Amino acid sequence: MSPKNDKGHRTKLTAGATKALKRHRKAQLEEQIRLAGLWEDHRLVFPNQVGKTINAKNLTARSFKPLLIEVGLPKSVRLHDLRHTCATLLLSRGVHPKIVQELLGHATTSITLDTYSHVLPNMQGQAVTAMESALSSNPLVRQENP
Repeated sequence: MSPKNDKGHRTKLTAGATKALKRHRKAQLEEQIRLAGLWEDHRLVFPNQVGKTINAKNLTARSFKPLLIEVGLPKSVRLHDLRHTCATLLLSRGVHPKIVQELLGHATTSITLDTYSHVLPNMQGQAVTAMESALSSNPLVRQENP
């Protein structure tokens, strides 16, 4: 199955995500052996129980909603909200918008900035602090005495 825009992109993963995917792959291979004649290998990372494309409603009802309950989040959280959370967390921690844009697969940085502009006002304080630090450490900038 190819991406919706027919463009693939590589994404670096955290060590925790890499470990989780390796555990998932091991369990999946064990499941393939157990289901020998029933399994259809479509090379999907998250297939249904027999290797085919998973039904979105089943994914939500059988997997995602129970996970929300398990970790104490409201059942009203949507799977797509995780994408927004990821972008918001990264931008609020100073990750460059171009990197966030590439991670999300947005066509342009302006789409990312328009979508997540609500995060940026909170970053103005960081910008002021960074500028103050840069100017105060520069010997060419005359310091005012208080």
